Amino acid sequence: MLIGELSRQTGVNAHQLRYYEAQGLLEPDRGANGYREYTDDAVLTVTQIRRLLEAGLSTQEIGYMLPCATGAAPDLESCPELLAVLRARLHGLDEHIDTLNRSRQVLHDYIDVTERRVAGRYRPCDSTAPDQTPA
Repeated sequence: MLIGELSRQTGVNAHQLRYYEAQGLLEPDRGANGYREYTDDAVLTVTQIRRLLEAGLSTQEIGYMLPCATGAAPDLESCPELLAVLRARLHGLDEHIDTLNRSRQVLHDYIDVTERRVAGRYRPCDSTAPDQTPA
């Protein structure tokens, strides 16, 4: 099948399919006319790539893991160091989530302090003028 048909069957844009090829994730044959020709197995491969991308894996990690993928889920066979790659990626995601949670809390703190200061400066009936109470 040509790239347009693979795109239609998988819902993945042709430029993304060419990117997967450039990353070594897809290997089409070339016809006499130079067009990319994909086997029916390419549909499964693209599905596996998309699912692994959804898991937050890089194309480099996917290139390492793709030979271990079976089925559309994808299920993964026990390939050497496969769990180490998955665990390392999960650890990186957990660290990133922790950092985001800390940043979120700091932003909440800034908002709370700022809102309290704003509420103390402005009278409820005149929210545009600074507090001008006589000293």
